[in-house]
Amino acid sequence: MTHTETPTTTTTMRAIVQDTYGPVEVLRLDRIDRQRIDDDEVLVQVRAAGLDRGTWHMMTGQPYLLRALGFGFRAPKNRVPGLDVAGTVVGIGPAVTRFSVGDEVFGISRGSFAEYAAVREDKLSPKPPNLTFEQAAVVPISAGTALQALTDAGNVQAGQRVLVIGASGGVGSYAVQLAKAFGAEVTGVCGPAKLEFVTSLGADHVLDHTSQDFADGTHVYDLILDIAGNAALRRLRRALAPSGTLVIVGGEDGGRWTGGFGRSLRALLLSPFVGQRLTMLASKERASDQKRLTILIEAGRVAPRIDASYPLGRVQEAMRYLEAGHVRGKVVITI
Repeated sequence: MTHTETPTTTTTMRAIVQDTYGPVEVLRLDRIDRQRIDDDEVLVQVRAAGLDRGTWHMMTGQPYLLRALGFGFRAPKNRVPGLDVAGTVVGIGPAVTRFSVGDEVFGISRGSFAEYAAVREDKLSPKPPNLTFEQAAVVPISAGTALQALTDAGNVQAGQRVLVIGASGGVGSYAVQLAKAFGAEVTGVCGPAKLEFVTSLGADHVLDHTSQDFADGTHVYDLILDIAGNAALRRLRRALAPSGTLVIVGGEDGGRWTGGFGRSLRALLLSPFVGQRLTMLASKERASDQKRLTILIEAGRVAPRIDASYPLGRVQEAMRYLEAGHVRGKVVITI
């Protein structure tokens, strides 16, 4: 069997590349050879790409633990950043059975900040017809992480009281909507400038973290999602019901070596000795989550929220906006 591609004379493509770890200046627009696909991969002509916090970590190479885990010691193994992707199939490997040339798709690629991206078949799904390419491109990583945090790690149930710390960000904006879709009573925690945004997501209650303490004893929660937070475990446990569940999703503090992993590890070690369940999320990249999300998206129960859109040549500017912490929902890159 052979690869199938739409006829084209294009052998190169515009792409964002980085040859070393560092600040946003390591990202540059260049023309490089077009990606080649493996037998189980699809070649996608990229229409839009999502920007997520994980891409920032791969840009900076921090925490250093990422490098030890195989992402590249001195420089990223994949020169082209970007994970979330939406576009049109223009080539398929001989082992691919679920997609054909011309299909509109979304998923998780290896290098989506480019005109073309290679995507494994098991990380790709048909694009929801009620979403634009831009909307679809900001779903896979963040919404998939939120879904796994609530269901796989948190075992959310209808009627539970759910606290989402970091409710205005990429993962948090989906977590609020998903928790509501699953029948929970949701409280979101965010900064003062984002209170109305989190309310618009469907949160039943919203707390301003600069003036309101979620752990003041006023309320306790059956499930807490701490998304990229830095609250001490003892404080989180004060807000957790005696038999409740804490799910730590990422972490932006804790030093250059391990980031927030140290706090996550302490939670896992403490959990067997207390009545509460303390755990962390090790998210997976899988098309099955995209299928579950598509059902909710098509039903109008979950919707991507795009704060800002940038063309490919302004990725540095987009990353600076993400770094500044002002984003409500998601940022998208258009190609």
